[in-house]
Amino acid sequence: MAAKSILLIVTGGIAAYKALELVRLLKRQGIAVRAVMTKSATEFVTPLSMGVMTEDQVYGDMFDLKEEREIGHIQLSRQADLIVICPATANMLAKAAAGIADDLATTILLATDKSVLAVPAMNVRMWNHPATQRNLKQLREDGMIVMEPDEGSMACGEFGPGRLPEPPEVAARICAMLGHAFDAALTSGRAPSTIPKALEAQPDFAEEIHRRLFGKRVVVTAGPTYEAIDPIRYIANRSSGRQGFAIAQAAAEMGAEVTLIAGPVHLVTPPGVIRIDVESALEMQAEVEKALPADVAILVAAVADWRAADVPEQKIKKDGNVVPPLALTENPDILASLAQHKLRPKLLIGFAAETEKIVEHATAKLAKKRCDWIVANDVSGDVMGGDNNAFHVVTKDGVESWPETSKDAIARKLMEKVADEIA
Repeated sequence: MAAKSILLIVTGGIAAYKALELVRLLKRQGIAVRAVMTKSATEFVTPLSMGVMTEDQVYGDMFDLKEEREIGHIQLSRQADLIVICPATANMLAKAAAGIADDLATTILLATDKSVLAVPAMNVRMWNHPATQRNLKQLREDGMIVMEPDEGSMACGEFGPGRLPEPPEVAARICAMLGHAFDAALTSGRAPSTIPKALEAQPDFAEEIHRRLFGKRVVVTAGPTYEAIDPIRYIANRSSGRQGFAIAQAAAEMGAEVTLIAGPVHLVTPPGVIRIDVESALEMQAEVEKALPADVAILVAAVADWRAADVPEQKIKKDGNVVPPLALTENPDILASLAQHKLRPKLLIGFAAETEKIVEHATAKLAKKRCDWIVANDVSGDVMGGDNNAFHVVTKDGVESWPETSKDAIARKLMEKVADEIA
């Protein structure tokens, strides 16, 4: 398989220096990088530094006859598998939205037939300005993929959204778009071949505390499934996917190789996580089985219990007061089938969203599904899509009740318990 490559467009923002780190991470993942720098970008990062990191010529001048003769802007726009603008300033986004082509970078964007990923970085007020939001809407409608910026303190002293996402997060997103597995272990400063040996050589306490799941394979499902009724309508359970994504992120941060199988949600892939998007329960079941063998499977997804027995090719039309019949058939029970699978994970965890008798129903589900743990929560309030959660972890040894806290915090607590179990 040919190596994947990107064309990195670096624009003139204070975050431009992070582009050097992004190049380093991508190279370590085995992705070739060729760079184009705008004139203002060279005020923050020298072309020499970028050339050393990419091990290639750095392009910048649209009217350099030598550059244009050796590899013109059309070739630059077509040869890479993906074009990435990082950092993407408000000025660059405005030009791209308007179709302006007044330098090499903007001309490439107008001439390319490849996917484009923009990674914005700018002052919070610039990000929130109606003009910028209007430009982002236009770019997304035009097919450009735009990462959401991080929120935090900025070099200008203000606080809010607009910070460039950290390079590992950007690298993971690029790998996902390229269909290239992202190895979180390669984000360290060591040469790839030395990483496993270096981890083995660490004191016991370092591996125990910092990378307790290193070398383990974890499968996580998240979000809802959509079961088509016709080409327009579907059956689904309510789920934002946020808890599942938080668990996948916590597992990756603890060193695990994580495969996240996600239903239809609009969430950023956690750094270091391999993400597979699905729509239906049948698709989710197939991808879960493909992800085996695994040490741990955590099935957080709110899978629809039923699907339409027959799905017409055309939209079902209303016909006066006659309600069309809807025949349903049961979806596969992914948790129960995985419990009986010949490649059953060592630790199999299911989730239960209940509105009453939480622990009683979870205990019954544990026995019925033949899994190892059931993590149950009360969804009668505003848990769906909210920031917080509270769990009852039901095992053969009893019940642990965890008080309400953030979904990120509860995900980390769950993964610490997982690490204790499989250590």
